[in-house]
Amino acid sequence: MHSSGQFTARAVPRVLSIAGSDPSGGAGIQADIKSISATGGYALAVITALTAQNTQGVTAVHSPPVDFLRQQLAAISADIDLDAVKIGMLADVATIRAVRGWLEHEKPPIVVLDPVMVATSGDRLQDDDAVEELRALLPLAHVLTPNLPELAALLGEPLADGWDTALEQGIRLSQTHGVMVLVKGGHLNGALCPDALVNAAEPEGAAVRQWETPRVATRNTHGTGCSLSSALATIQARTGNWDESVGIAKQWLHGALEQAHLLDVGAGNGPVHHFHHLAAAATTDALRARAGAARPPSG
Repeated sequence: MHSSGQFTARAVPRVLSIAGSDPSGGAGIQADIKSISATGGYALAVITALTAQNTQGVTAVHSPPVDFLRQQLAAISADIDLDAVKIGMLADVATIRAVRGWLEHEKPPIVVLDPVMVATSGDRLQDDDAVEELRALLPLAHVLTPNLPELAALLGEPLADGWDTALEQGIRLSQTHGVMVLVKGGHLNGALCPDALVNAAEPEGAAVRQWETPRVATRNTHGTGCSLSSALATIQARTGNWDESVGIAKQWLHGALEQAHLLDVGAGNGPVHHFHHLAAAATTDALRARAGAARPPSG
């Protein structure tokens, strides 16, 4: 998808998440709302699926009637001008088709598609027959943000065994669907975590922009893909520069992973700390100090 017209940055972009719900708060719609808010956007949400899950896994998935999904999307479109859209979990064919029809009609200026197919816990979150339908949706996005298992599944290839292979897969996916791909190295081993924004759709050949940050040793990785993609959509609506936006989003997520242990949520893969950069201002002492400063004088 290619936007038309001149980019206009917004101080507080209106960002819609179209995704599934995670009652434990670490992934899905809940993570998206936190990420959008943490990176300076106003979050809107259309729910595609309800899940029963926690930090240890997913036990059930329920998709509401697709007509209700269409009504949610129509209600937003009738009233609110969107600056960006992040798309996450689309569990079945009917849901994907409904979202595809909406995208084709509305043509949002920024679309980040996180092809949620496998949860951090390893649980499948999408029907097998939905994969082909999802492939048809890819060209309607500006950037895809698959993890390595999702990247392999979209190509119908084995899981990449190293960064070079992953990068080659990202280039092929970009060439096939005419869309940028953010290749993520979070599933690999090593002291550094690489990421690359690949644009192989241009006539002059593939453009690859790479980043590396120290890998954070933590089990608290629940919802990292959801969080990064929604943060990227929000930041891009503020900067208008995909390279800059990826760099900012990656550094924000790195801090969220570093500080995730402070949350102490669940016995499995815990969530990241979306508001890590605001933590110092939210201590009990800081809140008391602000309350004292705002208290009217007595007497």
